[in-house]
Amino acid sequence: MKISETLLQDFDIEISNTRRTLERVPEGKNNWKCHDKSMELGKLAMHCATLPLFGSYIMLDDDMDLANPKRPHASLEFTTREACLQRLDESAKACRDAIAASSDDALSALWKFSYGEHLISNNSRALSFRQMCFNHLVHHTAQLGVYLRLNDIPVPALYGPSADEQWSPK
Repeated sequence: MKISETLLQDFDIEISNTRRTLERVPEGKNNWKCHDKSMELGKLAMHCATLPLFGSYIMLDDDMDLANPKRPHASLEFTTREACLQRLDESAKACRDAIAASSDDALSALWKFSYGEHLISNNSRALSFRQMCFNHLVHHTAQLGVYLRLNDIPVPALYGPSADEQWSPK
């Protein structure tokens, strides 16, 4: 099995989990946050919706320097749940297409991630993608689940049952 095929299996699961969580984000609570240091609900939702776009950049670009970006930063302004879901779908398609087009050689090549002279990582593209996109997306989708719970919105069952929903494998 090619590396891209393995990544796509995980990708489809994580995008489905993120979509199910974003489908429950309430409108009109864009600025709600659970703590002064926490991200606002609307911004967090849009961060989850646009993280796959960042994943596509990992696949497509030779490196990334956050101090000198080659690509524009995605807007994190939440307007409606539907717009957020549409953004997720667009970002996920771009990322999925980029993964599918990646060879094992490209995925094994080093991918440098930096902020100017500060090196953040210099790992294989596949490992960078798993850490910077997958793990990042799982983290923030779970964080969004906490926000849902604190707003008395049922939390979806993602990796097993939640207190609100029984889990059944697809």
